[in-house]
Amino acid sequence: MTTAIITDLKGENNHAFGQLYKAYFGMVKRFVTNNNGRNDDAEDIFQDTMLVLVEKLQQDNFELTASVKTYIMAISKNLWLKRLRTAYRETEFTDIHDNQFYEEINIAIEQEKSYKDILQNYLHKITKHCQGLIHDMFFKEKSIEQIQKDYGYSTKHNAQNQKHKCVEQIRKVKEQEEKK
Repeated sequence: MTTAIITDLKGENNHAFGQLYKAYFGMVKRFVTNNNGRNDDAEDIFQDTMLVLVEKLQQDNFELTASVKTYIMAISKNLWLKRLRTAYRETEFTDIHDNQFYEEINIAIEQEKSYKDILQNYLHKITKHCQGLIHDMFFKEKSIEQIQKDYGYSTKHNAQNQKHKCVEQIRKVKEQEEKK
């Protein structure tokens, strides 16, 4: 899916924008609304994120070093935090395309990649069953319904309970690591 989306975006295909909206707008909206924003703000940020992403993809020397999801979240976070830093004054979108802005995006991407490395370390210290379940949910982004089917849980509630137990295993490992 990722290669097709990138190809479509480079060609400015509207279908790719629709796919990205369905897949990632919810997480951008949650971030914005959890950080003093409104739904309208989230829509603006997502649109601006798409413009930045397309601009980056059109650069000859650009290489995608993380998932599209990671780039979208990093760009969105930086756009929203920049907007907050200006005390809710509207800024022209063209004003944010400076080197510092792109450097902030790259730092955010590196931090997210570091976070994933740390999470991978924690995953190696939990049960094999939970490793698979967490990997499927958070890295493969499978729905709870798909997890229920794949793992043979009788109800969606059972699948959610197992997810909670696995997340608790990670939390305990994290606490042990932090004590060292």
